[in-house]
Amino acid sequence: MTGQVRVPPAGEQPAGGGAHRDDGGAGVAAPGVAGTAGGSGDTAELDALQAQLDERTGDLQRISAEYSNYRRRVDRDRQLVIDSAKAQVVIQLLTVLDDIERAQEHGDLSGPFKAVADKVVSALQAQGLEPFGTIGDGFDPGVHEAVQHSTSPDVEKPTVTAVLRLGYRFGERVLRPAMVAVTDSGGRTAATSDAELLGDAGPFGEAGQLQDNDNY
Repeated sequence: MTGQVRVPPAGEQPAGGGAHRDDGGAGVAAPGVAGTAGGSGDTAELDALQAQLDERTGDLQRISAEYSNYRRRVDRDRQLVIDSAKAQVVIQLLTVLDDIERAQEHGDLSGPFKAVADKVVSALQAQGLEPFGTIGDGFDPGVHEAVQHSTSPDVEKPTVTAVLRLGYRFGERVLRPAMVAVTDSGGRTAATSDAELLGDAGPFGEAGQLQDNDNY
């Protein structure tokens, strides 16, 4: 050891021996190639996530629509049950309304009885009960029950000319048809035709023939 740095002679390998390898570019990808590969992978992953998001969104919308339809059906069915129950109760009270109507027609509806009757009628109408059947209405077999029939040249179509019993509907449901008398349009009756034929001639035929008979 002299303290001097030893410089190896030309051609002599430095200490540690072995061939020198330059690994600077052999095992590392070029920067441009690495960036392109990374970008393609990110795009594919984003597309997959977007597809999953769209699928989940569609499922959510479909479930929401089905639930809304279910709620509407339940509400409709519940209302039908309620209306049916109300109608059954009202049907039992129609005879009471008939008695009230007859009492009113005969002038017997007065005093406390009238006050109670008015409350009953008002309460039922508030629940949806509606009377129908008026003189002059066109005859409708769906809501009218014809128990009397006549003809008249004064009407142009089948017309209600008398109401024997009111009909009632509850909402769109007809609880009871109105009992009515119907007048239909018609030509001359047989009696009218005979009277017109006998007009000037009288019961013995034409006037000329009657004079011939008198000559005998």
